[in-house]
Amino acid sequence: MFYRILAKINKAVLPSYTKKGLDLSKASKLQLAIIGWRYFVTTKALDANQ
Repeated sequence: MFYRILAKINKAVLPSYTKKGLDLSKASKLQLAIIGWRYFVTTKALDANQ
């Protein structure tokens, strides 16, 4: 339940780089950290559903 709520907060607050068409090879360290964080929270939220 915690990760589901956190995923919704991430979706509302953090930018979506896939919609912006960001090239991962040109992404900054901060952008890569945000992508990694969103991936981590999303996978945990999906695992909690099962």
